[in-house]
Amino acid sequence: LPQAVIAGAQRTGCQSISYTYTEPTVFFEYTLDVSRLAHEAGLANVYVTNGYMSPEMLDVIAPSEGRLLDAANVDLKAFTEDFYREMCGARLQPVLDALKIMKARGVWVEVTTLIIPGANDSEGGLRDIARFIATELGPDVPWHVSRFHPTYRLTDRPVTPVSTLHRAYQIGLEAGLRYVYEGNVPGAGGEDTICPSCRQVVIERVGFRVSSHKAQGGVCSYCGASISGVGL
Repeated sequence: LPQAVIAGAQRTGCQSISYTYTEPTVFFEYTLDVSRLAHEAGLANVYVTNGYMSPEMLDVIAPSEGRLLDAANVDLKAFTEDFYREMCGARLQPVLDALKIMKARGVWVEVTTLIIPGANDSEGGLRDIARFIATELGPDVPWHVSRFHPTYRLTDRPVTPVSTLHRAYQIGLEAGLRYVYEGNVPGAGGEDTICPSCRQVVIERVGFRVSSHKAQGGVCSYCGASISGVGL
């Protein structure tokens, strides 16, 4: 029951509820019921999603006024219709449209791209994604470039080289993005938040744990620059 989800979140001291692993748009009606109760209880709602949403669905969960969705991490898997058609059986444009709608309506948006060797790792393709984020969503929107590991139905590709992630990171910065993260490489520092002004590490992470926080109140403790984010 939706009430049980709220009770569990309160019992464990959570400040938000994340709808993830199973694509939340698949069980949208249930997330809607939980989201309403969550807001009544002072809890935030977060989607981890492929972004394949209709405008009508977003009008319900994230209307211009009284939205229930507070944040979303959206997989932008590539920047070509061919990739979406052949690899996902879907289309790119609805994902781009959903991202722009959510951003315009005040949802905190982050973008994740799982970089698959030989599939979506071309420099041009990565530049297209970074440019879209910077120009259509805004330079403060974080971009997570994540390492691929062969599993399930895609086992004929190798693990993403770390050097590819480093290059994607640089491409993001060159496009004007202020916050780029390297994912699925634990302990390498790619999860940390870097001040876009002085380039000091202001939030240090290890997995889901924050080990150092020097951006209290959204201000870099080294140079005083503003740090974008939620709950700082």
